[in-house]
Formats: sequence, structure tokens, C-alpha cells
Amino acid sequence: MQLQQVLYSQGFGTRRVCAGLVEQGHVAIGGATCTDPYAEVEPEGLSFRVQGVDWTYHAKAYVLMHKPAGHECSTKPSAWPSIYTLLPAPLRQRPTPKGQPGVQAVGRLDQDTTGMLLLSDDGAFIHRMSSPRHHVPKVYEVTAKHPLEAKAVARLLEGVVLDDDPRPVRAAACEITAPCTLRLTLTEGKYHQVKRMVAAVGNRVEALHRASIGGLALPPDLKPGQWRWLSAADLALLR
Repeated sequence: MQLQQVLYSQGFGTRRVCAGLVEQGHVAIGGATCTDPYAEVEPEGLSFRVQGVDWTYHAKAYVLMHKPAGHECSTKPSAWPSIYTLLPAPLRQRPTPKGQPGVQAVGRLDQDTTGMLLLSDDGAFIHRMSSPRHHVPKVYEVTAKHPLEAKAVARLLEGVVLDDDPRPVRAAACEITAPCTLRLTLTEGKYHQVKRMVAAVGNRVEALHRASIGGLALPPDLKPGQWRWLSAADLALLR
């Protein structure tokens, strides 16, 4: 693949901008500056530096973020900063086949919800992880306003009816972890689902944190607002 095409595929700008970055000496591979935008390189596993920023080629972007509170999962936020401002520009500008640049969040978390958020530019992956037909489990740590009782857990496991669907919505698993905290596992993602389910059993969510998706837990060393690439092992746990 031509070097300028590698840069373009990774989100470093238009083809013309990427060619200019190379010609102006802003791109280095293995410590050596490259000035030929049409130089053929092997993209798989390629590490390079653009204007002092180290980058590794990824044919598809699979990203894990520890979403902090006070951020919206929207490219056009209404009242809070967007989670996309926490990502480097190349991830926000990666070209996609549909012409919409950048990675997209796999589902959404409310602005006050924290925890594990996946982002990708792979449409099939996004659909597989977010579609209720695939029953990907998502584990939430819930802090409730009032002490929790066993009968509330039983109702959540049996199913509660939400106002937009006559069919009961059930938790795949549910356990009380402290007087006012609950670990809740869901396999579908309706609008404000956790908050509405807890409200349906007479309580209120005060804080909400997504701890894991599939078999992958949020790494303890990934701080709020930080992100990292998903490894092949991570993807296997998700799938």
C-alpha cells in the first residue's frame, strides 16, 4: 500500500493532506524520515510517526474507552462534552465505506453513566455487539437510592414491564452486593433500561457503571477518560 494511502486510511487527513505530510518530512518509519508519499509499504503491523505522534496501522479500529461521567455518546452533544473529544483526531477522522468518518460508539451510555464503552468503524462488529438478537451480556454496577430487597431482585429476574413495551424485560442475572448496590446483567439495550427497570421495582438509580461486556471486563488500570486498542484476545472474549 502506498504510504500516503496508509495515512489516509488511519485518519490523518485527506489523500492530498497525507501526501503533503510525507513530502514535508513529517512522517517517519523506524526512525527514518520518508518523503515519498507513493512509497510502497506493508501496512500490517506497520508502526510509524506522524508529526511526533506514534501510530500503528489497524485495518479496522476496535477501541475500548473508560467513559467518564459528564460526557455524551453523541457527535452532536446538547449539553455535555462529547466522548469523541477524548479520542485522538485520527480515530475521529478515519474514513468509512459509507462516507461517515471516524469510529462510532457501540450503543450509548447516559452522560452520568460511567464504565466500559466500545467504539469501532466496523459496521458488522457494531451490529453484532449491539443487536439484542445476539444476547451479548452487559454487566452493570448499580447504586440505588434505597436499600435493596430480595423481592426486588426476584422481580427483576422474573421480568418487569416498561411503559414502551408490553413484554416483560428480564435481567439475565441480578445480585445484591451491598445494602444499596446491585450487580445487574442484561442481554439487550433499551433506552434508559437499567434506570427504568430499577424504577419499576420501586427504587431509583443514583449511580450506574458498566463493568463488562461479553467476557471482557473493564481493565482496572484504564482510568476514566482513557482509551486503548482492543487486542485479538480482547475481541475473542467479546465474541
